[in-house]
Amino acid sequence: MSDVHASLPARPVDPAAFTDESLYAATRLPVELASTLLPDAYTTPEFFALEREKVFATGWVAVGCTADVARPGDCVVVEVAGRSVIVTRDREGALRAFHNVCRHRATTLLTADARHVGRGGRIRCPYHAWAYDLDGACLGTPLFEGSDVPAGQEPVFDTAPARAFDRADHGLLPVAVESWGFLVFVSLEPEPGPLSAQLGDLPRRLAGYRLEGWLPQRRGRYDVAANHKLVGENFMEYYHLPWVHPELSQVSRFSDHYRWQGSGMYTGMCTTPVSRNSDAGGWDGLNPVHGLAGRDADSGRFVWLFPSTALVVLPNHAFVLFAQPVAPNRTVETTVLLAHPDSLDHPDREAGLDRLEKFWDLVNRQDVEIVERVQQGLANPAYRGGRMCFRFEEPLHRFQNMVVDRMVGLRRVPAGDPAAMARMFPDP
Repeated sequence: MSDVHASLPARPVDPAAFTDESLYAATRLPVELASTLLPDAYTTPEFFALEREKVFATGWVAVGCTADVARPGDCVVVEVAGRSVIVTRDREGALRAFHNVCRHRATTLLTADARHVGRGGRIRCPYHAWAYDLDGACLGTPLFEGSDVPAGQEPVFDTAPARAFDRADHGLLPVAVESWGFLVFVSLEPEPGPLSAQLGDLPRRLAGYRLEGWLPQRRGRYDVAANHKLVGENFMEYYHLPWVHPELSQVSRFSDHYRWQGSGMYTGMCTTPVSRNSDAGGWDGLNPVHGLAGRDADSGRFVWLFPSTALVVLPNHAFVLFAQPVAPNRTVETTVLLAHPDSLDHPDREAGLDRLEKFWDLVNRQDVEIVERVQQGLANPAYRGGRMCFRFEEPLHRFQNMVVDRMVGLRRVPAGDPAAMARMFPDP
C-alpha cells in the first residue's frame, strides 16, 4: 500500500480540516490508485454544514422543470443549501427567482406546495400583507388593491408618512435563475458565472433530442436514509448492476456500457444499444423522438449534473432525479418522467407511461435499499475509505474530485475524455 493510503486520517476528523487539501490526498491520486472520500464526508454534521456553503451555495443547482413555471404566476418553491427559494415567471415571460422571505419581518411568503403565486398574480405575505409583483418589486405595505384593509381604516395602515422609507428599496431578494432544455437552475451566488460554463459540452451532445419541448408525465418521491452523494455515486456507476438490478441488466447490458463525458460539471455514461423489454419490463412503450440520428437513436444517456441531479435521456422518454440533501444521512428524491410530444403520439401512451413508471420505480427502490446499506456501513468507525475499481469507477473519481475542489475553494471544470465514447470492455 502506498504511503498516501497508509496515512489516511483516523476518525473523527477535525471539522477545520475539511477545507485542507492534504486531507484528500488519497482521493486526488489517479483513479487507478485512488481511494474514496473519507467517511466523514457522508456522516458528520460538520462536513454537511460546510458542504452546503461550499458546494450548494456556489455554482448552479438544477431545481425543477420549465413546464412547472410555464405561465406568468406559476411557481415552485425549492430548497437550496438550506434556503427556501421561489421560482416563477413574470408578466413578460421571463424566469425569476427570489429568496422566499418577506422584506418586512422575514416571514416565509409561500408554502412548499405552492404552484401559483396567488390572487392577482401577487406574492403576498401572510403576516402583514406586504405584496410583491412577479418581478420582485414591492407593491404595497399593505395599501394596495385587494389588500383587505377594513373599509374606513385605510389611514391606520398608511405607511406614506414613514420616514426614509421607499417601497422601491424593499423588493424581494433576487436569486439567479437560468434554464436549459426542460430544466431550471438557480445559483445563490450574487454574481454567478453563466450556466453554459458549468454545463460545458453537454447541450451540444444532447442537442438532437430537442429537450426544451419535453413535458413531465409522472412524478415520484422517495425518502432515503443515506447521504446525497451516495445517491449520485450509485447512479454514475454500473459495477453493481448484475447484483442489484437483475431486471435492468437485461435492457441495459453490462457489456454495452461506455463512458460518455466531455468537458463540464457532470459525469456521463451511456448504454449502446438499449435492449428491448424483457418480461420484467424495460424502456419500450412510447415512440422515439422524430429525427434522432446516429447513436442518439439507439442509446441511453446517463448524466449526473453536479452537484445533485440525475438526468437520463432515451430515444422515447427521459427520467430526472433531484436529490435534495436534508441531513448527513437523509436525502429526499423527487423524480420526474418526461416525454416529447412526438413520443406521446401513441395509441397506448397511458399504458406505456404506466409501464415506464413501474420500471423506474423498481430500479430506484433497488438503489435506495443498497445506498441505505452503504450509509449504515459508513457509520462504522473501522471503515476509513476504500480503493476504487478503475474500470467502472472513473465517474465517481471525477465527481468526488469536483466535491473536493469546492471544499478547498477551487473553481474549475473537468476536461473531457479524448474519445466521445470510451468503451469499458475489450472488443470481442
